[in-house]
Amino acid sequence: MIYINQYGRLGNMGQAPDCKILTPALCRAARGIVDWTQMELSERAGVSRSTVRDYEGGRHDVHRATAAQLKLALESGGVNFVDLENGKVAVCSNKE
Repeated sequence: MIYINQYGRLGNMGQAPDCKILTPALCRAARGIVDWTQMELSERAGVSRSTVRDYEGGRHDVHRATAAQLKLALESGGVNFVDLENGKVAVCSNKE
């Protein structure tokens, strides 16, 4: 569905079909920033270790809800996901 936003620009309602919450590479990078094992991430996100392993290894994709759980756990652990102007996403620590 298309709408006009508060700035008078056309936009799409909801998420774009190809818009990912988290990619396998971002997941690995973010996990490295907080120095977590796959097991630690799985426990904090409430998913199985095999889900993290298979997702990061590119064996299969995950549901959007699972990606959101992983991202939330990483953010709670000290990672920021930053949207860049070129449409890409960067990860960095929010700890000093």
